[in-house]
This record gives sequence, C-alpha cells and structure tokens, in this order.
Amino acid sequence: MRRARTRMRRYCAANRLNRLATLTYGPPFCKDPHVLREHVGSFFRSLRRELGGDAFPYLWTGELHEDGIRWHAHFAVGRYVPRTKIERSWPYGFVHIKLLGDLPYGALALDQARLAARYLSKYVGKSFAGQGHGLHRYEVAQHFAPRHEGIRALTSDAVVAWAVARMGRPPDFIQWSSEWHDYQGPSAVFLSWT
Repeated sequence: MRRARTRMRRYCAANRLNRLATLTYGPPFCKDPHVLREHVGSFFRSLRRELGGDAFPYLWTGELHEDGIRWHAHFAVGRYVPRTKIERSWPYGFVHIKLLGDLPYGALALDQARLAARYLSKYVGKSFAGQGHGLHRYEVAQHFAPRHEGIRALTSDAVVAWAVARMGRPPDFIQWSSEWHDYQGPSAVFLSWT
C-alpha cells in the first residue's frame, strides 16, 4: 500500500493532476469491483472522445461506500473538463468535479496536484481490505509515467549538488547513511523536498 501511495503521489505531481472528481452510481448500484473497472475504463475512453481524441493523464481509484456493498470511483485530471462532457461519458449515475482551491494564495499547480494525490491515496488502502483481491489499487493513463533520471558522479557531494541544481533549491531534509544505526550497505544519502 505504501508503494502504491508513493507512485500515486509521483504520478499526480508529474502530471499536475489538480482537479478531483467522483463518479457515483444510481440504482442499480455497482456491487462488483470488476464491473466498476469495466465502467470506469469505458468512461475514460468516452471522455477522451468527448475531448477530441487526444490522450491525457488521469488517475483513478475505487472506493467502497460505508455500507460495505456499493462502489464508486474518484479520479484526478490536470485540465479543465466541462461537466457536461463528464456527465455524457458517465451514464451510470452522478458526477462531482472540482478544482482544488483550499490552498494558500499563490499555490502552484504542483501544490494542488500534491493535495489531490493525498486525497486519492486515502482511498487506496481503505477500499481494498477484504475486497478486490488481485486488482490494482488504482489505475492511470498509459504513457504519462514520471521519468526516472540517473546521474553519475565521483563523490556523494557532487550527486547532492546535482540534485539541488535539478530541484532548484536545497532539500528540506538530508541524511547521510553514516547517521543510520546498523546500516551496512554502500554509502548513501537521503534527500527530500516538500
């Protein structure tokens, strides 16, 4: 679950997914996570056609209602999508979408995307306890995964200097492997930016 949440956060941030939406069912309700996947897959294919046919990044996850029987889906996109197009693409019930605006003035799309990822990652563990065995906890649009960047340097200090230059500012947290109790691997450094 931790790995899924980390990947979700990275995907949302890399693609600036800052609009959250919920797809719910009217009667008859969806009680099967496999059917939910079929419906949401059809929804995104239909929405893509509604938006002109070009691929766009999105991330979605299912959630089980409090009754423990009925399913609905949450998703994030990084662009304005007219509500009417979402409603035409989701014939099963109700739609809600919003741009994340409960951040301080001057918040960037990246900040909004990180908030969206936090919202969505809550549902990843919650909905799959005892349900949806063998299913992915979330789904994303293909070909929008964040790129990995590798570097080579002669010293750890050179690697840290590269990371600082690449991120545009010093890390908020740094820790060297020499500080880790009982660590016996190769020399390493952990850097993080909030």
